[in-house]
Amino acid sequence: MKQVLIKNGKALLSDVPAPRPGARQVLVQVAASCISVGTEMSGVRASDAPLWKRALKDPSKVRRTIGMALEKGVSHTAAQVRGRLAEGLAVGYSAAGTVIELGSGVADFAVGECVAVAGSGHAMHAEFVRVPVNLATPVPPSVSGMEASTVTLGAIALQGVRRFSPTLGETVVVLGLGLLGQITVQLLKANGCRVIGIDLDRERTQLAERMGADAVLVADETSPIDRIARLTQGLGADGVIITAAAPDAGILDRACGLCRRKGRVVLVGDVPITIDRAAIYAKELDFFISTSYGPGRYDQVYEDKGLDYPAAYVRWTENRNMAAYLDLIAEGRIDVKPLIAREVPVTDAGAAYAALGSETPRPLAIILTYPMDAEQPCRKIDGAVAWKRKNDAIRVGLSGASGFAQGVLIPAMAELAKDFQIRAVQSATGHRAKHVADMNAAAYSCTEFENLLEDVDIDLILIAGRHAEHAPRAIEALKAGKHVFTEKPLALCEEELAPIEEFYRSWEADRPLLMTGFNRRFSPAVIALAERLKSRTGPLVAVYRMNAGAVPHTHWTQGPEGGGRNIGEACHIYDLFTALTGATMSHVSVAAIGKEDPRQKKNENFSASFTFCDGSLCTLVYTSLGSAQWPKEAMEVCADGAVYAIDDYKSLRASGTSEPLWEGTQDKGHTGELAALAHALKGGSGWPIPLWQQLQATRMSFAVEAALYAQPAS
Repeated sequence: MKQVLIKNGKALLSDVPAPRPGARQVLVQVAASCISVGTEMSGVRASDAPLWKRALKDPSKVRRTIGMALEKGVSHTAAQVRGRLAEGLAVGYSAAGTVIELGSGVADFAVGECVAVAGSGHAMHAEFVRVPVNLATPVPPSVSGMEASTVTLGAIALQGVRRFSPTLGETVVVLGLGLLGQITVQLLKANGCRVIGIDLDRERTQLAERMGADAVLVADETSPIDRIARLTQGLGADGVIITAAAPDAGILDRACGLCRRKGRVVLVGDVPITIDRAAIYAKELDFFISTSYGPGRYDQVYEDKGLDYPAAYVRWTENRNMAAYLDLIAEGRIDVKPLIAREVPVTDAGAAYAALGSETPRPLAIILTYPMDAEQPCRKIDGAVAWKRKNDAIRVGLSGASGFAQGVLIPAMAELAKDFQIRAVQSATGHRAKHVADMNAAAYSCTEFENLLEDVDIDLILIAGRHAEHAPRAIEALKAGKHVFTEKPLALCEEELAPIEEFYRSWEADRPLLMTGFNRRFSPAVIALAERLKSRTGPLVAVYRMNAGAVPHTHWTQGPEGGGRNIGEACHIYDLFTALTGATMSHVSVAAIGKEDPRQKKNENFSASFTFCDGSLCTLVYTSLGSAQWPKEAMEVCADGAVYAIDDYKSLRASGTSEPLWEGTQDKGHTGELAALAHALKGGSGWPIPLWQQLQATRMSFAVEAALYAQPAS
């Protein structure tokens, strides 16, 4: 399918694999999508800005990049940054079209139904988009696709008006008469308000007057405060809705100056939030933020999972705002046709974006149109170059083009280029799959996992998607006769793990190999330690501290897709304990942070002590409460009168000697694990990690999780 991507300040039309709808999602064949000129052109300009300028706008990314450079090295980090930039930015967040496929659990839509869709990352400028049900709404028969494609902008404007809570006869100033401002003028008029529009552009003020504004002001040509005082018999405006987007720190103060005492200001647009106390205090003004489309925005349960808020308690969600906006168009109360500069075929998107950068007067909106006679969505795209197998390299089908896959696993395979060759890349995000495939000279990219299973030229399927995908995809691949490397965790629950164990019980022919990405055991520091411990005569005692750092509880790793931090990450250490002891676990004892701090989850602040059948005792202390300035991981092992210490996988030291047993750049074993996998697949003896150990480490995480949530809080 065709999709618009932004790269280096330009809009490019790329051919990428089409998506398939997931649970509670609909697949929509797009008829029209709206380019919101102000929002999208700022993204175009940002994509062409030097890295240092982009960094100044997002200091959090700078901190993450510096942390990566310290941990992985400058050259590795630079390669990752360049790769992400080369991927391009998928743009668009407001569109309309026809439902052509339903995901599981969808009951409110039918194939063939006309819908308007919203959401960055969902309603993109592309021929086909998959959208969660709460970001889609039916289009009334009298509303055209062109009009419906403005649904996101309409919902944003409508939410701003709802935050203002206008009453009949109030005088409201709309500050900024771009597309949002023009729609806001009409919404306020529909609410029975007197509306005054202000903008720097005379043509926009004239348009607002035609759309119903009672008065308009060109900001630089008159004193807005004096003029509004005259228009309101000296009272001042009842309030201001700011729909402007500008870096001017004085806009909020000027908006406050236009209000009467006890008035209100609602911020819808993008301006700096710096309010002079005197400007708001003396008049006792109310200041409100309007968050995009309305209640549900940025709530993953509502947006991604499709779980609605009851109308009795949340009357106007973002979805209901979208529907209300379309109804207002159908009733003739809102007219968006005069706000649209022109319609452009998506095939001319590049030229359209290029013209926007210099066009005067600057249009409010442009509609991209799409051919509705397109063939069924193609979910597999050939690579940029002809693919040819390298010697006896293991042919890899990569499932999941995640940041971890791109930043760690693919570079590790590149170091082992004689052993691995990527044949295909599959991801639910088509343009990302295409980018990673092209960057690695793969034969094709796709959005369906089945393509990898059916490909006879794939030897190994490498699973690097979200945790909830690991076990189901692993068992599918194994049954298809493929070797499998899956990132940790192997499974999130016993119901997912049991079929894998049963598969190997009943498998009669040569077994495909299964390896979980428990990389710590393959680090040089651990290999050197294991060499010292292999001749021990008694049990060992190990204490491992993981200063894991805080992760927002809204992050996917903390929810059902990730399994939480114990199952999702601490499983690494359970495997390490299993590797060092070489014994079966016999007992687990768990303690967690108490209920005195409800902000912390038990499965991110706990200790777990395991005894093993050889008498060994191993303890993990896992916490999210520590400082990022302190090393993340450390372990001490005591055995046979000696003490060994690993410091963040940078060194291994032992008691009785001042020289390290091993020292070097941090190495957690990612390249080592793939080297071991290649050796096994090319005829080496044994699996890199025995199946029983993979199962044990996974079940250790289940046991800890059960103990954490079964015990009473201290």
